[in-house]
Amino acid sequence: MSKLPDFEGLAMFAKVAEEGSFAAAAAAMGVSVATVSRAVTRLEERLGGRLFNRTSRRLALTDYGHSLAERAGQMFAVAEEAEDFARETSSRPRGLIKLAAPLSFGSRWVAPLLPEFFRLYPDISVDLHLGDAHADLIGEGFDAALRIAIMEDSSLVARLIAPVRRFVVASPAYLSRYGYPQHPHDLGAHQCLSYMSRSKHDVWRFTNRKSGEESAITPSGMLRGTSLEALVPAVLAGIAITELPEFAAAQFLREKQLEAILTDWRLPEGGLYFVTPSNRARAAKIKVLADFFVSRLTAAEWRAD
Repeated sequence: MSKLPDFEGLAMFAKVAEEGSFAAAAAAMGVSVATVSRAVTRLEERLGGRLFNRTSRRLALTDYGHSLAERAGQMFAVAEEAEDFARETSSRPRGLIKLAAPLSFGSRWVAPLLPEFFRLYPDISVDLHLGDAHADLIGEGFDAALRIAIMEDSSLVARLIAPVRRFVVASPAYLSRYGYPQHPHDLGAHQCLSYMSRSKHDVWRFTNRKSGEESAITPSGMLRGTSLEALVPAVLAGIAITELPEFAAAQFLREKQLEAILTDWRLPEGGLYFVTPSNRARAAKIKVLADFFVSRLTAAEWRAD
């Protein structure tokens, strides 16, 4: 015999005692009469006593059944309360969200939005993990992530917030001194700063907007970094060229601190995505966070135009 109580049998017994018939209890629970009858019979055999006196016209609790009915009813009520609480918790925006985001984007655009989010949803808390390496959502237990990428992983559920263009940029001082590259191949003669976090050898892939010609170069310069913060100062100082995502380049382009070059060529366009491990039984807290970011980041100031 199982050491666990027969919760199903007790629950069905309690419902029969409450309703006064097997048929009414079965209808209330959405199961067949046979299922209820088997559960009660199993419980009687387990407990070693009859719970009901049954005739073709009448069903009545035995004295033994009376002694158990109140306790079984209390157990049933507690179980219903627990399920109601669980449903409410899953449908109400509350609880902890473990969120990953790119370092530069998260620091500049995500973190400043969170005070407003907490005012709207005071029962939600966030563990924000910033880093340019893609977090393993499933392996590291993340609820969600903001990613700037060309999404290819079909095991994740990705909601596009906005497209993200990429720009090759240099300062006016650099261009005045070293001239404007006319073709991606010309970048071989320039100091080009790149990212170590992408791969061992970073590659910039271009497509001509008019002709469709493709060109790829491996940037080479005096500095490689794992974050934008490591590269931007050298570019602003006028000693190098780099490639920046739109969210990092927009402000500098508007303020004319940097200038986009090779504008007849485009780099692969990615997107800003809200990513989750699965869309099954997604808690309300995840949905409201996704909706919040969509409403705030789609029209954010990081857009270049």
